Amino acid sequence: GNLVGKNCQSFIVCVEYQILIIYLNIMEESMEANNEKIHQMKVLVEKLREASKAYYAQDREIMSNLEYDALYDELLTLEQETGMVLAGSPTISVGYEAVDELPKEAHESPMLSLDKTKEREALKDWLGDKDGLLSWKLDGLTIVLTYQNGELLKAVTRGNGEVGEVITNNAKVFKNIPLKIQFQGELILRGEAVITYHDFKEINSHIEDVEAKYKNPRNLCSGSVRQLNNQITAERNVRFYAFALVKADGVDFENSREKQFEFLTNQGFDIVAYVKVNTDSIVAAVSDYEERVQTYEVPSDGLVLIYDDIAYGRSLGRTSKFPRDSIAFKWADEIRETTLKEIEWSPSRTGLINPVAIFEPVELEGTTVSRASVHNISILKALKLGIGDKITVYKANMIIPQIAENLTRSENIEIPSVCPVCGGATEIRAVNEVQSLYCSNSNCDAKKIKSFTHFVGRDAMNIDGLSEATLEKFIAKGFIHQYQDIFHLDRYKSDIVAMEGFGERSYKKLINSIETARDVELPKLIFSLGIANIGLANAKVICRFYDFNLESLRCATVEELAMIDGIGEVIAKAFVDYFSNEENNKRFDNLLAEIRIQKEEINAEEQTLEGKTFVITGNLNHFGSRNELKDLIEKKGGKVAGSVSSKTLCLINNDSTSNSSKNKKAKELNVSIVTEEEFMKAYLNMEV
Repeated sequence: GNLVGKNCQSFIVCVEYQILIIYLNIMEESMEANNEKIHQMKVLVEKLREASKAYYAQDREIMSNLEYDALYDELLTLEQETGMVLAGSPTISVGYEAVDELPKEAHESPMLSLDKTKEREALKDWLGDKDGLLSWKLDGLTIVLTYQNGELLKAVTRGNGEVGEVITNNAKVFKNIPLKIQFQGELILRGEAVITYHDFKEINSHIEDVEAKYKNPRNLCSGSVRQLNNQITAERNVRFYAFALVKADGVDFENSREKQFEFLTNQGFDIVAYVKVNTDSIVAAVSDYEERVQTYEVPSDGLVLIYDDIAYGRSLGRTSKFPRDSIAFKWADEIRETTLKEIEWSPSRTGLINPVAIFEPVELEGTTVSRASVHNISILKALKLGIGDKITVYKANMIIPQIAENLTRSENIEIPSVCPVCGGATEIRAVNEVQSLYCSNSNCDAKKIKSFTHFVGRDAMNIDGLSEATLEKFIAKGFIHQYQDIFHLDRYKSDIVAMEGFGERSYKKLINSIETARDVELPKLIFSLGIANIGLANAKVICRFYDFNLESLRCATVEELAMIDGIGEVIAKAFVDYFSNEENNKRFDNLLAEIRIQKEEINAEEQTLEGKTFVITGNLNHFGSRNELKDLIEKKGGKVAGSVSSKTLCLINNDSTSNSSKNKKAKELNVSIVTEEEFMKAYLNMEV
């Protein structure tokens, strides 16, 4: 009996041990799986944050809407499975960080995103037995307006939902914002700043270079609203449509959102177009909007549904990201099937070689589309792209062509081992686990794009029609290797005319601009070379010192140049080093064969500002720009510096009471601050 008992006991211990081992293995596997999920969450958070930052703060796109939504949903699923939410997750944060150029201000109440759906029945279920207001979801920049005593007090962008950018001066020049209203209490409302398709096309029609044209109305609007100079904002025809009333002291709205809209309309605001709906009418109303969006002049990327009953909506509360009293409906993208013809590899100034999909042309959102960026090697591999594959394409936000899906997935694309521009070896690099293709040749012509962009700039050779993006294309095709090649682009007429977005008219304007640029002033020519620390002002000073004699310039010594006021040894050495380089001189001689230097005649009697240094800041009333005033000062022998110092004679600023850093510095150094008019009278002998 004892033996049996001992055997049973041993058996039980053995079984318990085996169970423990199995349990530990399961736990280990579970922990490994959980760790993998957490790692994937970190990757997704970083990707989504970068995409949001690019889209909202930098007005560019690094991934498609479909890809963003898919990654967002994947992250949300992982958070639900793990019960964890990482810091900085886009599921609990909204918007973008305000940029430093504009003052920042915290919102009185957080501005949240909206939960979304693409299903019409989901809208119906969400609304239930309540009445709702269905309106456009406008695609622009969200703005908060505050009025006090009947006047516009301030305007602030949405920013990151907690802190926005103060753009009051810009809002005052929006086309349809009332600066004064009848209501005298404190009024706070939210709305969308937008630029209509008509104005967007009109603005783009005046930009000849296709690569310099604005990509979509939202990006144009975002940049227009956040300008430091509101004259630019005024020229862009920005409009404001109110979509929410936040506060109106002492007004009874009878618990109705619709009454709030009526109140705002009576105050002179344009409100977002809406219709009142219930469970029986919601689906038909969405269909009606879907038909109207095809011809609607204001950019819209969906609809918004909100409960008309204010108290009921507020009683639902909110999540960390979404209010529960409203929901967004996103339009389903128009998707077309086509055939992939080739992958074009496009080098850039950073060495990055971007894959671009070329496919059989299809009609999307009213335009013919035949190419779409694939962005990087990771996306190329994920799509398993191959020549001849059947793919589906769409336009993100009805603007930017993207590949939605690869139906064939033959995966036969060969990644080039050499750069298409210089023939140098390529390499795949992973940054944040995203693989991209790079040219490894540090002397690749494509990497010299910045020097060419500088060369054709307005203050240099001033050649219109050669944006950075266009230069990249020309360099990639082998049209440009050195500066002088720009003056022989007529050799590639047929190729250029056939390029997307160019045509005969754009080509002629480019060639005319190049011919005009052959006549150039010496300071601009010197500045165009991109010599370290040699700005246009320094180039002018050096040219004057040598009486605009080019050979004297090329033979200058460090000792001579260092004697010039404002030049110094560092700048002098950079200048002398440039012209001591045999290769630089060879390229410069080649360039000289293409141009005609216009000698600037100096009237000694007009050099009334010689030896005097000025600083200009703020907006001007009598000159088109600061550069215009700067040129006039320099022609009279003066110098315009970028910062106030003890050598500054005076600071030109129409707002002497501002707290700008230049004003503070001028007061510290006892440098006089004069208005534009005072300067013109005292130093230019001009009557104002």
